[in-house]
Amino acid sequence: MGVLSDLEPKNVFHFFEEISRIPHGSGNVDGISDYLVRFAGEREIFCVQDKLKNVIMIKEATPGYEGEPPVILQGHMDMVAVKKPDCDIDLTSDPLRLLVDGDWVSAEGTSLGGDDGIAVAYALALLDSHTVRHPRLEVILTVDEETGLDGARGIDLSLLQGRRMVNLDSEKEGIFLTSCAGGARVKCALPCRQTAREGVLCEVKITGLMGGHSGDEIHKERGNSNGLFGRLLWALTERMEVSLLSVEGGLADNAIPRETAARILVAPEDVSALEELAGKLGEELAGEFATKDPEVTVLVKELGRGSYNGMIPADTGRVAAFLSVAPGGVQAMSAQLPGLVETSLNLGILRYKAGQGAGGELSAAFCVRSSVESAKYALMARLQALTSLVGGQCLVTGDYPGWQYRPDSPLREKMTALYERMYGRLPVVEAIHAGLECGILAGKIEDLDCVSIGPDMENIHTTEETLSISSTARVWDYLVRLLEEKDGE
Repeated sequence: MGVLSDLEPKNVFHFFEEISRIPHGSGNVDGISDYLVRFAGEREIFCVQDKLKNVIMIKEATPGYEGEPPVILQGHMDMVAVKKPDCDIDLTSDPLRLLVDGDWVSAEGTSLGGDDGIAVAYALALLDSHTVRHPRLEVILTVDEETGLDGARGIDLSLLQGRRMVNLDSEKEGIFLTSCAGGARVKCALPCRQTAREGVLCEVKITGLMGGHSGDEIHKERGNSNGLFGRLLWALTERMEVSLLSVEGGLADNAIPRETAARILVAPEDVSALEELAGKLGEELAGEFATKDPEVTVLVKELGRGSYNGMIPADTGRVAAFLSVAPGGVQAMSAQLPGLVETSLNLGILRYKAGQGAGGELSAAFCVRSSVESAKYALMARLQALTSLVGGQCLVTGDYPGWQYRPDSPLREKMTALYERMYGRLPVVEAIHAGLECGILAGKIEDLDCVSIGPDMENIHTTEETLSISSTARVWDYLVRLLEEKDGE
Protein backbone atom coordinates (compact mmCIF):
# COMPACT_ATOMS: atom_id res chain seq x y z
CA MET A 1 0.00 0.00 0.00
CA GLY A 2 1.30 3.40 -0.94
CA VAL A 3 0.98 6.57 1.11
CA LEU A 4 -1.53 7.95 -1.41
CA SER A 5 -3.42 4.70 -2.12
CA ASP A 6 -6.61 5.80 -0.39
CA LEU A 7 -6.83 9.17 -2.14
CA GLU A 8 -9.22 10.00 -4.97
CA PRO A 9 -8.90 10.03 -7.91
CA LYS A 10 -7.04 6.78 -7.33
CA ASN A 11 -5.31 6.50 -10.68
CA VAL A 12 -4.03 10.08 -10.59
CA PHE A 13 -2.53 9.69 -7.13
CA HIS A 14 -1.23 6.21 -8.02
CA PHE A 15 0.85 7.65 -10.84
CA PHE A 16 1.87 10.67 -8.78
CA GLU A 17 3.27 8.32 -6.14
CA GLU A 18 4.93 6.20 -8.83
CA ILE A 19 6.90 9.12 -10.23
CA SER A 20 7.70 10.37 -6.69
CA ARG A 21 9.74 7.19 -6.28
CA ILE A 22 11.90 8.21 -9.25
CA PRO A 23 14.38 11.07 -8.70
CA HIS A 24 13.53 13.71 -11.30
CA GLY A 25 15.13 17.00 -10.42
CA SER A 26 16.09 19.18 -13.36
CA GLY A 27 19.10 17.67 -15.13
CA ASN A 28 18.36 14.24 -13.65
CA VAL A 29 15.46 13.13 -15.82
CA ASP A 30 16.67 9.93 -17.50
CA GLY A 31 14.88 7.73 -14.97
CA ILE A 32 11.47 9.34 -15.24
CA SER A 33 11.71 9.70 -19.02
CA ASP A 34 12.52 6.00 -19.41
CA TYR A 35 9.64 5.17 -17.04
CA LEU A 36 7.26 7.03 -19.35
CA VAL A 37 8.54 5.07 -22.34
CA ARG A 38 7.97 1.79 -20.49
CA PHE A 39 4.47 2.96 -19.50
CA ALA A 40 3.61 3.57 -23.14
CA GLY A 41 5.12 0.30 -24.32
CA GLU A 42 3.19 -1.76 -21.79
CA ARG A 43 -0.07 -0.22 -23.07
CA GLU A 44 0.85 -0.19 -26.77
CA ILE A 45 0.57 3.61 -26.88
CA PHE A 46 2.53 5.39 -29.60
CA CYS A 47 5.56 7.02 -27.99
CA VAL A 48 8.58 9.03 -29.09
CA GLN A 49 11.53 9.84 -26.81
CA ASP A 50 14.02 12.32 -28.27
CA LYS A 51 17.71 12.76 -27.48
CA LEU A 52 16.90 15.36 -24.81
CA LYS A 53 14.60 12.79 -23.12
CA ASN A 54 11.39 14.68 -23.99
CA VAL A 55 8.50 12.25 -24.44
CA ILE A 56 5.49 12.48 -26.76
CA MET A 57 2.66 9.93 -26.37
CA ILE A 58 -0.37 9.70 -28.66
CA LYS A 59 -3.62 7.84 -28.02
CA GLU A 60 -6.17 7.74 -30.81
CA ALA A 61 -9.76 8.92 -30.31
CA THR A 62 -12.29 6.66 -28.64
CA PRO A 63 -15.31 5.54 -30.73
CA GLY A 64 -17.54 8.45 -31.63
CA TYR A 65 -14.82 11.07 -31.16
CA GLU A 66 -12.85 10.51 -34.36
CA GLY A 67 -14.22 13.73 -35.88
CA GLU A 68 -13.40 15.95 -32.90
CA PRO A 69 -10.32 18.21 -32.95
CA PRO A 70 -7.27 16.56 -31.35
CA VAL A 71 -6.29 17.85 -27.89
CA ILE A 72 -2.71 18.36 -26.75
CA LEU A 73 -2.02 17.90 -23.04
CA GLN A 74 1.30 19.35 -21.93
CA GLY A 75 3.48 19.52 -18.83
CA HIS A 76 7.07 18.96 -17.75
CA MET A 77 8.59 15.98 -15.96
CA ASP A 78 11.37 17.73 -14.01
CA MET A 79 10.98 19.32 -10.58
CA VAL A 80 12.88 21.84 -8.49
CA ALA A 81 14.61 19.44 -6.11
CA VAL A 82 15.41 21.21 -2.84
CA LYS A 83 15.71 19.96 0.72
CA LYS A 84 16.10 21.25 4.24
CA PRO A 85 19.67 21.47 5.55
CA ASP A 86 19.15 18.61 8.03
CA CYS A 87 17.36 16.29 5.56
CA ASP A 88 19.25 13.04 4.85
CA ILE A 89 17.58 12.37 1.48
CA ASP A 90 19.79 12.36 -1.62
CA LEU A 91 17.52 13.94 -4.22
CA THR A 92 19.62 12.56 -7.05
CA SER A 93 19.00 8.93 -6.05
CA ASP A 94 16.41 8.57 -3.27
CA PRO A 95 12.60 8.55 -3.53
CA LEU A 96 10.52 11.31 -1.96
CA ARG A 97 8.90 10.57 1.38
CA LEU A 98 5.29 11.57 0.81
CA LEU A 99 3.05 12.78 3.63
CA VAL A 100 -0.70 13.39 3.86
CA ASP A 101 -2.07 15.97 6.28
CA GLY A 102 -5.79 16.66 5.91
CA ASP A 103 -6.37 17.96 2.40
CA TRP A 104 -2.68 18.36 1.58
CA VAL A 105 0.08 16.16 0.19
CA SER A 106 3.68 17.14 0.94
CA ALA A 107 7.12 15.55 1.16
CA GLU A 108 9.20 15.10 4.30
CA GLY A 109 12.12 17.53 4.30
CA THR A 110 12.03 18.23 0.54
CA SER A 111 10.05 19.85 -2.22
CA LEU A 112 7.14 17.76 -3.47
CA GLY A 113 7.39 18.12 -7.24
CA GLY A 114 3.69 18.82 -7.65
CA ASP A 115 5.08 21.35 -10.11
CA ASP A 116 4.80 19.65 -12.51
CA GLY A 117 4.41 16.03 -11.41
CA ILE A 118 0.67 16.46 -11.25
CA ALA A 119 0.59 17.13 -15.00
CA VAL A 120 2.44 13.86 -15.59
CA ALA A 121 0.01 12.03 -13.27
CA TYR A 122 -3.06 13.50 -15.00
CA ALA A 123 -1.71 12.57 -18.42
CA LEU A 124 -0.83 9.02 -17.42
CA ALA A 125 -4.20 8.49 -15.76
CA LEU A 126 -5.98 9.61 -18.94
CA LEU A 127 -3.79 7.49 -21.19
CA ASP A 128 -4.30 4.49 -18.89
CA SER A 129 -8.10 4.84 -18.71
CA HIS A 130 -10.48 2.54 -20.56
CA THR A 131 -13.58 4.54 -19.57
CA VAL A 132 -12.79 8.20 -20.34
CA ARG A 133 -14.09 9.18 -23.78
CA HIS A 134 -11.87 11.57 -25.70
CA PRO A 135 -10.65 12.84 -29.07
CA ARG A 136 -7.12 12.05 -30.22
CA LEU A 137 -4.83 12.81 -27.27
CA GLU A 138 -1.34 14.13 -27.91
CA VAL A 139 0.67 14.29 -24.69
CA ILE A 140 3.87 16.36 -24.52
CA LEU A 141 6.06 15.90 -21.43
CA THR A 142 9.21 17.99 -21.56
CA VAL A 143 12.46 18.00 -19.59
CA ASP A 144 14.37 20.69 -17.71
CA GLU A 145 11.62 23.29 -17.78
CA GLU A 146 12.74 24.63 -14.41
CA THR A 147 16.27 25.43 -15.59
CA GLY A 148 15.55 27.24 -18.83
CA LEU A 149 12.71 25.48 -20.68
CA ASP A 150 15.38 23.50 -22.52
CA GLY A 151 13.13 20.58 -23.38
CA ALA A 152 10.46 22.77 -24.97
CA ARG A 153 13.13 24.67 -26.85
CA GLY A 154 14.59 21.51 -28.42
CA ILE A 155 11.51 19.34 -29.01
CA ASP A 156 10.26 18.47 -32.50
CA LEU A 157 6.46 18.68 -32.69
CA SER A 158 6.04 18.11 -36.42
CA LEU A 159 4.17 14.82 -35.92
CA LEU A 160 1.35 16.46 -33.93
CA GLN A 161 -2.04 17.21 -35.46
CA GLY A 162 -3.54 19.18 -32.57
CA ARG A 163 -3.99 22.95 -32.52
CA ARG A 164 -5.65 23.11 -29.09
CA MET A 165 -3.42 22.67 -26.07
CA VAL A 166 -4.20 22.41 -22.35
CA ASN A 167 -1.05 23.18 -20.41
CA LEU A 168 -1.15 21.62 -16.92
CA ASP A 169 1.52 23.72 -15.23
CA SER A 170 -0.57 26.14 -13.15
CA GLU A 171 -1.02 26.17 -9.40
CA LYS A 172 -4.37 27.84 -8.75
CA GLU A 173 -7.66 26.08 -9.43
CA GLY A 174 -10.25 28.25 -11.17
CA ILE A 175 -7.64 30.50 -12.77
CA PHE A 176 -7.17 30.11 -16.52
CA LEU A 177 -3.80 31.45 -17.63
CA THR A 178 -3.65 32.86 -21.14
CA SER A 179 -0.30 34.66 -21.26
CA CYS A 180 2.98 34.82 -19.34
CA ALA A 181 6.26 36.67 -19.10
CA GLY A 182 9.40 35.81 -21.00
CA GLY A 183 12.70 35.32 -19.25
CA ALA A 184 16.35 34.32 -19.25
CA ARG A 185 19.14 33.11 -16.99
CA VAL A 186 22.10 35.42 -16.45
CA LYS A 187 25.20 33.98 -14.78
CA CYS A 188 27.68 36.61 -13.59
CA ALA A 189 31.25 35.43 -13.01
CA LEU A 190 33.72 37.58 -11.07
CA PRO A 191 37.39 36.48 -11.09
CA CYS A 192 38.96 36.83 -7.65
CA ARG A 193 42.54 36.75 -6.40
CA GLN A 194 43.45 34.49 -3.49
CA THR A 195 46.25 34.34 -0.95
CA ALA A 196 47.08 32.77 2.38
CA ARG A 197 46.36 34.99 5.40
CA GLU A 198 46.40 34.70 9.18
CA GLY A 199 43.27 35.35 11.16
CA VAL A 200 40.07 34.09 12.77
CA LEU A 201 37.86 31.90 10.61
CA CYS A 202 34.15 32.60 11.14
CA GLU A 203 30.97 31.30 9.63
CA VAL A 204 28.23 33.85 8.93
CA LYS A 205 24.77 32.69 7.97
CA ILE A 206 21.57 34.38 6.83
CA THR A 207 18.81 31.86 7.47
CA GLY A 208 15.15 31.35 8.42
CA LEU A 209 13.68 32.95 5.28
CA MET A 210 10.56 31.65 3.58
CA GLY A 211 11.84 31.69 -0.01
CA GLY A 212 9.40 30.89 -2.79
CA HIS A 213 8.93 30.87 -6.56
CA SER A 214 10.67 33.81 -8.19
CA GLY A 215 7.79 34.27 -10.63
CA ASP A 216 4.68 33.53 -8.58
CA GLU A 217 5.88 35.06 -5.31
CA ILE A 218 8.37 37.77 -6.20
CA HIS A 219 5.70 40.42 -5.52
CA LYS A 220 5.53 39.34 -1.87
CA GLU A 221 8.95 40.98 -1.38
CA ARG A 222 10.32 38.23 0.81
CA GLY A 223 13.93 38.38 1.83
CA ASN A 224 16.60 37.09 -0.53
CA SER A 225 19.37 35.53 1.57
CA ASN A 226 22.01 36.18 -1.11
CA GLY A 227 21.15 39.85 -1.31
CA LEU A 228 21.06 40.16 2.48
CA PHE A 229 24.47 38.50 2.70
CA GLY A 230 25.79 41.16 0.33
CA ARG A 231 24.41 43.80 2.67
CA LEU A 232 26.26 42.27 5.61
CA LEU A 233 29.48 41.76 3.66
CA TRP A 234 29.48 45.40 2.56
CA ALA A 235 29.02 46.58 6.15
CA LEU A 236 31.93 44.39 7.22
CA THR A 237 34.30 45.54 4.46
CA GLU A 238 33.54 49.15 5.35
CA ARG A 239 34.74 48.48 8.89
CA MET A 240 37.57 45.95 8.57
CA GLU A 241 39.67 43.82 6.24
CA VAL A 242 37.75 40.68 5.28
CA SER A 243 38.86 37.65 3.31
CA LEU A 244 36.07 35.53 1.82
CA LEU A 245 36.83 31.80 1.82
CA SER A 246 33.50 30.42 0.67
CA VAL A 247 29.87 31.28 0.12
CA GLU A 248 26.94 29.05 -0.73
CA GLY A 249 23.47 30.48 -1.13
CA GLY A 250 20.35 29.22 -2.86
CA LEU A 251 19.62 26.08 -4.85
CA ALA A 252 17.93 27.27 -8.05
CA ASP A 253 17.97 30.60 -9.87
CA ASN A 254 14.17 30.61 -10.11
CA ALA A 255 13.69 30.02 -6.38
CA ILE A 256 14.07 32.87 -3.88
CA PRO A 257 16.98 31.68 -1.69
CA ARG A 258 16.20 30.93 1.93
CA GLU A 259 19.71 30.55 3.34
CA THR A 260 23.22 31.75 2.56
CA ALA A 261 26.25 30.53 4.50
CA ALA A 262 29.77 31.94 4.13
CA ARG A 263 33.17 31.53 5.72
CA ILE A 264 35.23 34.65 6.19
CA LEU A 265 38.58 35.49 7.75
CA VAL A 266 39.04 38.56 9.96
CA ALA A 267 41.73 39.79 12.31
CA PRO A 268 41.39 38.69 15.98
CA GLU A 269 40.74 42.28 17.07
CA ASP A 270 37.80 42.53 14.60
CA VAL A 271 35.80 39.53 15.82
CA SER A 272 33.77 41.57 18.28
CA ALA A 273 32.98 44.16 15.59
CA LEU A 274 31.88 41.34 13.28
CA GLU A 275 29.51 40.03 15.92
CA GLU A 276 28.24 43.56 16.58
CA LEU A 277 27.49 44.25 12.91
CA ALA A 278 25.80 40.88 12.45
CA GLY A 279 23.67 41.47 15.53
CA LYS A 280 22.74 44.94 14.31
CA LEU A 281 21.70 43.57 10.89
CA GLY A 282 19.65 40.85 12.60
CA GLU A 283 17.75 43.51 14.54
CA GLU A 284 17.21 45.60 11.41
CA LEU A 285 15.92 42.64 9.42
CA ALA A 286 13.59 41.59 12.24
CA GLY A 287 11.92 44.97 11.90
CA GLU A 288 11.98 45.20 8.11
CA PHE A 289 10.66 41.66 7.57
CA ALA A 290 8.42 41.35 10.62
CA THR A 291 5.42 40.33 8.53
CA LYS A 292 7.14 39.09 5.34
CA ASP A 293 9.84 36.86 6.84
CA PRO A 294 9.45 36.80 10.63
CA GLU A 295 11.99 33.99 11.18
CA VAL A 296 14.94 35.67 9.46
CA THR A 297 18.11 35.23 11.51
CA VAL A 298 21.76 36.32 11.23
CA LEU A 299 24.22 33.93 12.84
CA VAL A 300 27.98 34.15 13.52
CA LYS A 301 30.15 31.26 14.66
CA GLU A 302 33.90 31.23 15.29
CA LEU A 303 35.48 28.15 13.67
CA GLY A 304 39.21 28.46 14.38
CA ARG A 305 42.39 30.49 14.15
CA GLY A 306 45.35 30.07 11.83
CA SER A 307 46.44 30.51 8.22
CA TYR A 308 43.83 30.06 5.48
CA ASN A 309 43.73 30.55 1.71
CA GLY A 310 41.00 33.01 0.74
CA MET A 311 40.02 35.97 -1.38
CA ILE A 312 42.21 39.03 -0.91
CA PRO A 313 40.43 41.82 1.02
CA ALA A 314 40.37 44.18 -1.99
CA ASP A 315 38.46 41.61 -4.06
CA THR A 316 36.20 40.77 -1.13
CA GLY A 317 35.28 44.45 -1.11
CA ARG A 318 34.63 44.30 -4.86
CA VAL A 319 32.31 41.33 -4.37
CA ALA A 320 30.55 43.12 -1.51
CA ALA A 321 29.98 46.16 -3.71
CA PHE A 322 28.61 44.03 -6.54
CA LEU A 323 26.17 42.19 -4.26
CA SER A 324 25.09 45.43 -2.58
CA VAL A 325 24.12 47.24 -5.75
CA ALA A 326 22.91 44.30 -7.86
CA PRO A 327 19.20 44.81 -8.58
CA GLY A 328 16.76 42.31 -7.15
CA GLY A 329 13.04 41.70 -6.83
CA VAL A 330 10.27 43.62 -8.58
CA GLN A 331 11.59 46.24 -11.00
CA ALA A 332 8.32 47.36 -12.62
CA MET A 333 4.59 46.68 -12.40
CA SER A 334 2.38 46.32 -15.45
CA ALA A 335 0.60 49.47 -16.59
CA GLN A 336 -1.96 47.41 -18.54
CA LEU A 337 -2.85 44.78 -15.93
CA PRO A 338 -3.10 46.17 -12.38
CA GLY A 339 -1.40 43.97 -9.81
CA LEU A 340 0.73 42.05 -12.34
CA VAL A 341 4.50 42.24 -12.06
CA GLU A 342 5.98 43.32 -15.39
CA THR A 343 9.73 42.99 -14.77
CA SER A 344 11.76 41.32 -12.03
CA LEU A 345 14.92 39.40 -11.28
CA ASN A 346 16.12 37.02 -8.60
CA LEU A 347 19.67 36.26 -7.46
CA GLY A 348 18.94 32.60 -6.86
CA ILE A 349 22.41 31.00 -6.65
CA LEU A 350 25.60 32.43 -5.16
CA ARG A 351 28.79 30.34 -5.04
CA TYR A 352 32.46 30.78 -4.19
CA LYS A 353 35.03 28.41 -2.79
CA ALA A 354 38.68 29.30 -2.40
CA GLY A 355 41.07 26.80 -3.92
CA GLN A 356 44.78 26.24 -3.54
CA GLY A 357 45.85 28.51 -6.38
CA ALA A 358 46.14 32.26 -6.70
CA GLY A 359 42.75 32.78 -8.32
CA GLY A 360 39.10 31.77 -8.02
CA GLU A 361 35.70 32.85 -9.27
CA LEU A 362 32.51 34.06 -7.65
CA SER A 363 29.38 32.92 -9.48
CA ALA A 364 26.05 34.74 -9.19
CA ALA A 365 23.09 33.31 -11.14
CA PHE A 366 20.02 35.47 -11.78
CA CYS A 367 16.59 34.64 -13.19
CA VAL A 368 15.29 37.61 -15.20
CA ARG A 369 11.61 37.91 -16.17
CA SER A 370 9.50 40.44 -18.03
CA SER A 371 6.30 40.57 -20.05
CA VAL A 372 7.92 43.35 -22.11
CA GLU A 373 10.78 42.05 -24.24
CA SER A 374 12.63 45.38 -24.39
CA ALA A 375 12.47 45.70 -20.58
CA LYS A 376 13.82 42.17 -20.20
CA TYR A 377 16.82 42.92 -22.39
CA ALA A 378 17.39 46.29 -20.71
CA LEU A 379 17.56 44.58 -17.31
CA MET A 380 19.93 41.93 -18.66
CA ALA A 381 22.13 44.72 -20.06
CA ARG A 382 22.12 46.39 -16.67
CA LEU A 383 23.47 43.22 -15.08
CA GLN A 384 26.10 42.91 -17.79
CA ALA A 385 27.19 46.53 -17.28
CA LEU A 386 27.44 46.11 -13.52
CA THR A 387 29.41 42.90 -13.84
CA SER A 388 31.77 44.54 -16.34
CA LEU A 389 32.41 47.41 -13.94
CA VAL A 390 33.70 44.98 -11.30
CA GLY A 391 35.84 43.08 -13.81
CA GLY A 392 33.55 40.13 -14.51
CA GLN A 393 31.61 38.64 -17.38
CA CYS A 394 28.04 37.45 -17.94
CA LEU A 395 26.68 34.38 -19.69
CA VAL A 396 23.06 34.49 -20.83
CA THR A 397 21.24 31.17 -21.28
CA GLY A 398 17.67 29.93 -21.53
CA ASP A 399 16.33 33.09 -23.16
CA TYR A 400 12.67 32.39 -23.92
CA PRO A 401 9.80 34.50 -25.29
CA GLY A 402 6.66 35.46 -23.47
CA TRP A 403 3.32 33.88 -24.31
CA GLN A 404 1.10 36.49 -25.93
CA TYR A 405 -2.62 36.74 -25.17
CA ARG A 406 -4.87 35.48 -27.98
CA PRO A 407 -8.05 37.61 -28.34
CA ASP A 408 -9.85 34.94 -30.40
CA SER A 409 -9.65 31.59 -28.57
CA PRO A 410 -12.29 28.91 -29.20
CA LEU A 411 -10.58 26.70 -26.61
CA ARG A 412 -10.78 29.39 -23.93
CA GLU A 413 -14.44 30.01 -24.74
CA LYS A 414 -15.26 26.31 -24.52
CA MET A 415 -13.34 25.86 -21.27
CA THR A 416 -14.89 28.95 -19.70
CA ALA A 417 -18.43 27.91 -20.59
CA LEU A 418 -17.88 24.40 -19.22
CA TYR A 419 -16.40 25.72 -15.99
CA GLU A 420 -19.40 27.99 -15.46
CA ARG A 421 -21.81 25.09 -16.02
CA MET A 422 -19.94 22.84 -13.61
CA TYR A 423 -19.32 25.32 -10.80
CA GLY A 424 -21.87 28.09 -11.26
CA ARG A 425 -19.25 30.81 -11.66
CA LEU A 426 -16.82 32.03 -14.27
CA PRO A 427 -13.12 31.20 -13.95
CA VAL A 428 -10.59 34.00 -13.57
CA VAL A 429 -8.75 34.57 -16.85
CA GLU A 430 -5.39 36.22 -16.30
CA ALA A 431 -1.72 36.54 -17.14
CA ILE A 432 1.16 35.53 -14.84
CA HIS A 433 4.69 36.72 -14.26
CA ALA A 434 6.11 33.20 -14.03
CA GLY A 435 7.32 31.52 -17.20
CA LEU A 436 5.46 28.75 -19.02
CA GLU A 437 6.42 26.67 -22.05
CA CYS A 438 3.37 27.83 -24.01
CA GLY A 439 5.20 30.70 -25.71
CA ILE A 440 7.95 28.42 -27.05
CA LEU A 441 5.51 25.71 -28.14
CA ALA A 442 3.27 28.27 -29.84
CA GLY A 443 6.26 29.13 -32.01
CA LYS A 444 6.47 25.48 -33.11
CA ILE A 445 2.75 24.84 -33.76
CA GLU A 446 1.03 27.21 -36.16
CA ASP A 447 -2.15 28.83 -34.80
CA LEU A 448 -1.84 27.09 -31.40
CA ASP A 449 -4.79 27.85 -29.11
CA CYS A 450 -3.72 27.32 -25.51
CA VAL A 451 -4.96 27.65 -21.92
CA SER A 452 -3.05 26.70 -18.76
CA ILE A 453 -4.80 25.22 -15.71
CA GLY A 454 -3.96 23.18 -12.63
CA PRO A 455 -4.96 22.30 -9.05
CA ASP A 456 -4.15 24.30 -5.95
CA MET A 457 -0.54 24.13 -4.80
CA GLU A 458 1.25 26.20 -2.20
CA ASN A 459 4.91 27.15 -1.76
CA ILE A 460 6.17 25.47 -4.93
CA HIS A 461 9.96 25.25 -5.32
CA THR A 462 10.35 25.08 -1.52
CA THR A 463 10.45 22.39 1.16
CA GLU A 464 6.97 23.55 2.26
CA GLU A 465 5.41 22.70 -1.11
CA THR A 466 1.92 21.19 -0.84
CA LEU A 467 -0.71 19.86 -3.24
CA SER A 468 -4.44 20.00 -2.47
CA ILE A 469 -6.16 16.60 -2.66
CA SER A 470 -9.68 17.94 -3.17
CA SER A 471 -8.53 20.43 -5.80
CA THR A 472 -6.67 17.67 -7.65
CA ALA A 473 -9.93 15.71 -7.79
CA ARG A 474 -11.97 18.66 -9.06
CA VAL A 475 -9.47 19.49 -11.79
CA TRP A 476 -9.49 15.82 -12.83
CA ASP A 477 -13.28 15.86 -13.09
CA TYR A 478 -13.07 19.05 -15.14
CA LEU A 479 -10.45 17.59 -17.49
CA VAL A 480 -12.53 14.48 -18.08
CA ARG A 481 -15.65 16.55 -18.82
CA LEU A 482 -13.65 18.82 -21.13
CA LEU A 483 -12.39 15.88 -23.18
CA GLU A 484 -15.77 14.19 -23.28
CA GLU A 485 -17.65 17.31 -24.41
CA LYS A 486 -17.90 17.50 -28.19
CA ASP A 487 -17.75 20.80 -30.03
CA GLY A 488 -21.19 22.35 -30.35
CA GLU A 489 -22.74 20.52 -27.38
